[in-house]
Amino acid sequence: MKKLFVLLAFFGALTFSAATSYAQTDSSAAAAPAEQPAAVETPAATEEAPAEEEAGFHQQIKEKFIQGGVAYMWPILICLILGLAVSIERIITLNLATVNTQKLLAQVEDALSKGGVEAAKEVTKNTRGPVGSIFTQGLMRAPEGIDMVEKSVVSYGGVETGRLERGLIWISLFISLGPMLGFFGTVIGMVQAFDAIEAAGDISPQVVAGGMKVALITTVGGLIVGMILQVLYNYLVSKIDSLVNSMEDASISLVDILVKHKLTK
Repeated sequence: MKKLFVLLAFFGALTFSAATSYAQTDSSAAAAPAEQPAAVETPAATEEAPAEEEAGFHQQIKEKFIQGGVAYMWPILICLILGLAVSIERIITLNLATVNTQKLLAQVEDALSKGGVEAAKEVTKNTRGPVGSIFTQGLMRAPEGIDMVEKSVVSYGGVETGRLERGLIWISLFISLGPMLGFFGTVIGMVQAFDAIEAAGDISPQVVAGGMKVALITTVGGLIVGMILQVLYNYLVSKIDSLVNSMEDASISLVDILVKHKLTK
């Protein structure tokens, strides 16, 4: 949870700095003279063209954000920031939970041969991730027989699976909420367009353009948020499935090792 709060603070700081930069850009642009003499093209100016194009791209993004309506674009941006924060936290957590199960099983079997169950528990307790926790729970029930080991492994495996899936519901929420907010802005933009037509008594492009721009930009923003978070969500689901399969396979191997060492009731 602390990692999540740190990520949220980081993304919030980035958003605030971007907004401040945009405000400073607008202030400097307003203070500039309305007309300036045409500059003579020089080799130095030609070399600076790529940098100006890059700055122009970021400026266009900022302008489109404002043109889409701050009241409608900010909620979409917040959905993206929160969704990315939760996704990154989950990606880091799941990757840290990944262990080499074959190596761990070899260490557990070696510890059982040399020091018995207690030595094996020390190995699993020092192993991070759900597999190590499941092994520890199973070994704690070893004196009670293989049946209790199997029940303990199955029960605690469900607990660890739930922990792995924690946070996915929030990513799913932002995947749905982002496009919905975009479509909400679309409806508002259409209403504004029809209000402008009614006020002007004309259907000229100039009258309709303002509302239509809000409608289209908010839709694009919402869809972009949904697509980005959907890719991350699918990656997390596949990672969790891989970890769960690894947990189940390793649990079966643990029971086989205990049977091999005749730890039966």
